[in-house]
Amino acid sequence: MPLGGGLAENTHSLQFLRASGEMPKQTALPPTLPPRLITREAAAAYVCISPTTFDEMIRNGKMPRPKVVGEHRKAWDVRALDAAVDNLPSDGDGTPDESWNDIDEAQASAVH
Repeated sequence: MPLGGGLAENTHSLQFLRASGEMPKQTALPPTLPPRLITREAAAAYVCISPTTFDEMIRNGKMPRPKVVGEHRKAWDVRALDAAVDNLPSDGDGTPDESWNDIDEAQASAVH
């Protein structure tokens, strides 16, 4: 499942995770509003890897560390996961995918 930065794509990806049972159903949110923070298992599924591989990628800095949302609760920010996936090397070239940098820079300068 390809990952994108758009709300519609993230909504679709997270709805898929909900339907597949990989992520607990959030009853307080409308179905069109995906949660911002997700569990370890859902985060691993979101980036299409096993929880064990996800843990290894956190240790080696390729995936973000969780946010602390309570004394005994941690969760992963979907936006940080998207950014981490964007920075993974593309197959065959060993460099991060920077194909969206021009669009990101244009959007950032339009906001400021």
